[in-house]
Amino acid sequence: MGDITFDQVWKVYPDGTEAVRAVDLTIDDGALMVLVGPSGCGKTTLLRMVAGLEEVTAGKIRIGDREINDVAAKNRDIAMVFQNYALYPHMTVYDNQAFGLRLRHLAKREIETRVRGISRVLGLGEELKKKPGQLSGGQRQRVAMGRAIVRQPQAFLMDEPLSNLDAKLRVQMRSEISKMQRELGTTMIYVTHDQTEAMTMGTKVAVMKKGDLQQVDAPDVLFTRPANLFVAGFIGSPAMNLVQARIERSEGDVFAAFAGMRLRVDEEALAERPALTGYDGREVVLGIRPDATEDAALARDAPADRRFTAVAELRETVGSEAYVHFTLDAEPVVTEDTRELAVDTGTEMLQKLEDEAAEHKTPFVARMHARSRAREGEQVEVFVDTRELHFFDPATGDGIYT
Repeated sequence: MGDITFDQVWKVYPDGTEAVRAVDLTIDDGALMVLVGPSGCGKTTLLRMVAGLEEVTAGKIRIGDREINDVAAKNRDIAMVFQNYALYPHMTVYDNQAFGLRLRHLAKREIETRVRGISRVLGLGEELKKKPGQLSGGQRQRVAMGRAIVRQPQAFLMDEPLSNLDAKLRVQMRSEISKMQRELGTTMIYVTHDQTEAMTMGTKVAVMKKGDLQQVDAPDVLFTRPANLFVAGFIGSPAMNLVQARIERSEGDVFAAFAGMRLRVDEEALAERPALTGYDGREVVLGIRPDATEDAALARDAPADRRFTAVAELRETVGSEAYVHFTLDAEPVVTEDTRELAVDTGTEMLQKLEDEAAEHKTPFVARMHARSRAREGEQVEVFVDTRELHFFDPATGDGIYT
């Protein structure tokens, strides 16, 4: 079918709201592109412009060499799956899936072949005579997907299709969608607010904030080399710990100093971030992911200059892992990006961030093995794998790399 291309695409509503701003993005033929970001970031608007449900204010959208800005939605050969399923309640599972094919006047035998074939793939073979009200949430979502697939469109557009499902079913369904997309080889644009969904499903992931693309990359690149503070804080669960720090050099070694402590930066991290040499003696934002930490008592031969000590305030044990929460005597990172991340979590989290700034306190979460003896109210020595430290410019929020 060709690539889907956004060329300087804008969406501005009559009241002046800029929902999408100057988006340049190419989605390769056969790729699964996930659009992710906070509520109101423009990801659904971008999807609806591809579908023809929203007009493009400026710029061009192309499928292959064909510009589709002025092509009617029904003529774009695109299938969309919504979060509320949008099934016809009075029709059977079979008729819901066959409806679009009948409108296109396909032969009865062709319709039957397609519907029964995809129903077997989606595990709906025994449900074809039932109506949506007789199905579970997961089954209704499969019907909605089946209705889209039988059309054999040029592209699938999915707008938070799993948001109404329980956690266990979401995990199952996202693996099924990924498998289906690979088998069909059809281009898919998938919108979600859930960054875990984005990271497990996408060939590439586009992170959006307030109508702007922040970074488009493979999931592992977003995690290991975030372009800025917003991407760093949004991608990863639990979120990356962010703290104001100072770069210090001593006897040839480089240290990140914060909260009265110092961590020696590993040579591997320095090699990947040569621009960090320009920050000697300067303030930076230091990022430490929870999974780069461990209880020092369990980390064999952990160097003393890669540890810090803090008092555990809360321990959450989940299977083989324990999440241990601390509060550091350090300035929290308060920027436009961290404010936006706090608002996305909840209005009360923004107030919490402001309170922490007033108290000069920074929360910190460490992921440890469940065998850790870290207990609430006790002092714990935390080992940090300083090969995996992240650094950001405090003025721009950009990652410090080259």
